[in-house]
Amino acid sequence: MDQQMRTRVGEKGRVVIPASFREALDIKIGDEVELRIEDSELRLSTLKARLARAQKRVRELVKPGRSLVKELIAERRKAAQRE
Repeated sequence: MDQQMRTRVGEKGRVVIPASFREALDIKIGDEVELRIEDSELRLSTLKARLARAQKRVRELVKPGRSLVKELIAERRKAAQRE
């Protein structure tokens, strides 16, 4: 996505996200977004996008066929037996 646009900061520091940008990022009315300052720039991302990025990172680190869920359940069962 190589879209670029200028806008002005309105009253109370508000900035309108143009419809084309909202559509490209799949931002709907009521969606929660995260704002952060990174490299002296304001970055906006959706929680959906951040979750998808985190899931992708985990998939890259976990070997195919390995189940983290099964490992967690096994750890919990062991901990429960020790109690």
